[in-house]
Amino acid sequence: MTTLDLSRLQFAFTISAHIIFPAFSIGLASWLAVLNGLWLWWRQPHFLALFERWKIIFALVFAMGTVSGVVMSFQFGTNWSVFSDKTGPIIGPLMGYEVMSAFFLEAGFLGIMLFGRARVGPAIHMLATLIVASGTLFSAFWIISANSWMQTPAGFAINTAGQFVPVDWWAVVFNPSFPYRLVHMVLAAYLTTAFVVGACGAWHLLQGRTDPCPKTMFSMAMWMALFIAPLQIIAGDQHGLNTLAHQPAKIAAMEGHFESYPEGHAPLVLFGIPDMEAGVLRHPIAIPDLGSLILTHDLGTPLVGLDAVPKADWPDMAIIFWSFRLMVAVGIAMAFIGICSGYLRWRGRLYDSAWFHRLAFAMGPAGFAAVLAGWVTTEAGRQPFTVYGVLRTADSASPLQAPIVGASLLAYFLVYLVVFGAGSLYALRLMAQPMTDPSQPQAVQNV
Repeated sequence: MTTLDLSRLQFAFTISAHIIFPAFSIGLASWLAVLNGLWLWWRQPHFLALFERWKIIFALVFAMGTVSGVVMSFQFGTNWSVFSDKTGPIIGPLMGYEVMSAFFLEAGFLGIMLFGRARVGPAIHMLATLIVASGTLFSAFWIISANSWMQTPAGFAINTAGQFVPVDWWAVVFNPSFPYRLVHMVLAAYLTTAFVVGACGAWHLLQGRTDPCPKTMFSMAMWMALFIAPLQIIAGDQHGLNTLAHQPAKIAAMEGHFESYPEGHAPLVLFGIPDMEAGVLRHPIAIPDLGSLILTHDLGTPLVGLDAVPKADWPDMAIIFWSFRLMVAVGIAMAFIGICSGYLRWRGRLYDSAWFHRLAFAMGPAGFAAVLAGWVTTEAGRQPFTVYGVLRTADSASPLQAPIVGASLLAYFLVYLVVFGAGSLYALRLMAQPMTDPSQPQAVQNV
């Protein structure tokens, strides 16, 4: 493998390891704020018991996300120094805003949320919990803005040194794809948390624990699945329309369209084997006309295929085609779980349906799978550019030797396996342990 291949693989590995933690912590912080508010309003001990257990898990996930994020950012200087030099006037401030307006909020008030209930009073403690939750959303705002600018760059000029410099910060921050990506990512984070919490509740219900803690976890998670999963499908559709307008080559690769359809009536390709060398999709299984209807909401709208794009600018359909289908399949499965939960709730069977509890438990990692598949689709679909259409990936990498990058990639893999593997295992053990019995107030206070 070349230095460029190894640098791309290293960044793909570290960002994949990183993204699962904020995807979980964004939703978990909001859920903790809801639990704390319910405890203050109703004074029912199981809300406090859940808050006290899950705040430990949140702190652990937050720490792993912070560490993995810092390590990932180092690579901008080590592996992608040319990219950093050229885009620094734009990407640098956006990352700085994330630290100042988001991370400082999270880190500054996390201690109060974790340890300050008895020290600052319930009102200030609730305010700190809300600030931590808000900080996670602000963090998503700035990171998604930076990434979206790389996908749909706007509001910039190129100076004599070849650097991208801002000429309109509003256009930079609120670039054409940013609102769609932000909504899509935040909803994905909420679904990720919901299915982890739901799997935890299902596990305890399968163990015969029918106290309010597992019931509350399972019920709240299934409400999220019922309403947010269909909403995510709608958000994804709108995001797809935006991507079609600004990155048609990515859509062509996602849909398996090597050929263009100047008169519309494109099929919906369910499965096939992309052949990048020959430029054909082999053994396709497709539904006629449905692709145009889904992509453009009109049968006669022309659709661009990869044959209208220079081959040097093709994204790797072999990766994007399958990652996109995995994301869609998981999203449909999530919506199915939500619909089933609504039916069982209506029949009064939500807490005693063992088959559904097993299914919900199996779906626990589904949110992480969807986030990773979506991230691969987004990032691989931007190739061969780091800044879409204006800065190629091959022109962004540092002049390093391949063995050096390969050695650091191996070191990252081994360290991540030990550190984050141990942290994740501990979080799973915390989830599996019985929650404090809400019938014992003193025990609840000592969690």
